[in-house]
Amino acid sequence: MEERLQKLISACGLASRRAAEEWIAAGRVTVNGEKAHLGDRADLDRDTVLVDGRPLEPGGGRTYLMLNKPRGCVTTLSDEKGRRTVTDLVKGRGVRVWPVGRLDLDSEGLLILTDDGALTHQLLHPSHEVEKEYLVWVTGNINKALPILSAPMALDGETLSPARVRRGKDSGGVHQLAVTIHQGKNRQVRRMCAQAGLEVLRLKRIREGALWLDRALKPGKWRPLTAEELLALTGPLSGG
Repeated sequence: MEERLQKLISACGLASRRAAEEWIAAGRVTVNGEKAHLGDRADLDRDTVLVDGRPLEPGGGRTYLMLNKPRGCVTTLSDEKGRRTVTDLVKGRGVRVWPVGRLDLDSEGLLILTDDGALTHQLLHPSHEVEKEYLVWVTGNINKALPILSAPMALDGETLSPARVRRGKDSGGVHQLAVTIHQGKNRQVRRMCAQAGLEVLRLKRIREGALWLDRALKPGKWRPLTAEELLALTGPLSGG
């Protein structure tokens, strides 16, 4: 996705937009070998942007991976019981990465792994209220449960912000829900469903912030985030 150069430079953490504009005006920025000008736009997935001759990279060259976590895999760096971990699935990168947040053993879907501590804090700290969306397959009295799930609930003595819940397809007594939360208590969606009288058969995270799970990514597979995905994940670019 094309963005103005000063936005890209700022989003990559090199300078403020005002400073980036000064760099562009001073001729310190090139796009595909040509001197850049104020107002120019670029797409980091397509164009080569250099600042003082060095490539512009989201995150400053750190590692950002999207994993489609399979069920039966633990979200830890190591496991005393010898179970397969998410870091086992991304071995061979040459750098140490860690999972951002957790998905429990029986849950699946979108998991970010990185070596960027600042991004980890941004996504996990409660004050940032990063949304997480899950597809949940449940059994039970769905009509009774929906008002409960959509209202304020309490876990561990703490009142949760109301979740956004959308009803999906029903098949053979199994109901599909899309549940969006921005808090991250342990097994939160499963426990919310249990309080509402539902049994969870399957739970899959499909979105975190502005990042959606790649549908082409099979369970257990991973890929690096694109520049566009990383820029979206680190915060929406707004303004001129």
